[in-house]
Amino acid sequence: MAFELTGRLIEKYNVVRVSDKFQKREFVVEKKEINNGTEYTDYIKFQLTQDRCGMIEPFKLNDEIKISFDLRGKRWEKEGNVNYFTNLSAFRIEKTAEPPMPPPGLPDDIPDEEPGMDDLPF
Repeated sequence: MAFELTGRLIEKYNVVRVSDKFQKREFVVEKKEINNGTEYTDYIKFQLTQDRCGMIEPFKLNDEIKISFDLRGKRWEKEGNVNYFTNLSAFRIEKTAEPPMPPPGLPDDIPDEEPGMDDLPF
């Protein structure tokens, strides 16, 4: 199942070669949301693997990006200890459109003087 998230790119890490056959690269996105008047900030780390490691390269820090990703989980056992890992595996990254600038105020947008102000005798 694929998911999408939009946020601001705040970290890009170097490619890490885990073995001769596996490499990965991680990046972090800041996601802000307002819920019931309170702003919440999450920092979400994504992973790129193999030939996808270069996908983050064209993007600059502070760019607003949309990430399409899969949720991946692994089980790892060593010396009788079992651990589970969850990765957000990105497979598409797009720069989001910059928010449009609001149109400049038109003279009609300027409120009129208070009613009755012209009726004063002085």
